[in-house]
Amino acid sequence: MTAQIIDGKALSRTLRQKFKLQADHLRSKGIVPGLAVVLVGDNAASRVYVGNKIKACEECGVRSTTHQLAAHVGEPELLALIQSLNDDDRVHGILVQLPLPKHIDMRRVLESIDVNKDVDGFHLYNVGALATGNSIFPPCTPYGVQLLLETTGIEVAGQNVVIVGASNIVGKPMAMMLLQKEATVTVCHAKTRDLAQHTVLADILIVAAGRPNLIVPQMVRTGAVVIDVGINRLEDGRIVGDVDFDGVKEKASWITPVPGGVGPMTVTMLIENTLSSALRFAGEGQGIGALGWDAPTVPTGA
Repeated sequence: MTAQIIDGKALSRTLRQKFKLQADHLRSKGIVPGLAVVLVGDNAASRVYVGNKIKACEECGVRSTTHQLAAHVGEPELLALIQSLNDDDRVHGILVQLPLPKHIDMRRVLESIDVNKDVDGFHLYNVGALATGNSIFPPCTPYGVQLLLETTGIEVAGQNVVIVGASNIVGKPMAMMLLQKEATVTVCHAKTRDLAQHTVLADILIVAAGRPNLIVPQMVRTGAVVIDVGINRLEDGRIVGDVDFDGVKEKASWITPVPGGVGPMTVTMLIENTLSSALRFAGEGQGIGALGWDAPTVPTGA
């Protein structure tokens, strides 16, 4: 058995074409969807991530503004900037690029963002609301994984899902989202004993641990679906995931590559959340999800 590839790049291209229609529709109503990105310091990886997000905004017709602050900026100054963005009707989404310098309270900063503009889905309200399925904005990476599964036609309800990694950004929200889809979810973490004992039982294995090649073939059930969220740069410059791709693809039924799997979807779902915010601002309900929105039909003779 050789796994079929779940192509995040291809799905992202399709979704971004749909998002461009959303943006054009909003512009026809005089609303320019806007994303504000706050970048603190000069972290090289953060600059790359922000650049990718800006490029995606341009592709989808979303106006983006970047607010670059020095690494030594005081927390009050950062909070004041966020408040000004909260009050700006031209801004529909606010993203504070992580990590932040150690002298800044990350949680306080994230919770200062207006929950209706929290397009990263990191505000305490959005995280907590996942438990009841009422989050305004689902966190971008778990949302991207969910769409990859849905669009591939992979059944989630009733399946044994094992998540390796219990972070607030991926593991925990991913578990809550899949519970809403009626999966049976196990979350493994750094203190889990005999990790393979859990992973080998997974129908769907989602790995977000930040350790290259953590998952090897003998840890995967034949025919399992494997979603690799990890992004690791090796000493030779190669980018790899948390899964031994070459080995595991010979046992899995479906697998995501790194790069080209989950990564593009994370950025794409940020655009989806921003457009959903703008649609709500335009008075169009809750901003229909990525797979369900179609541009309104223009009446004949209009």
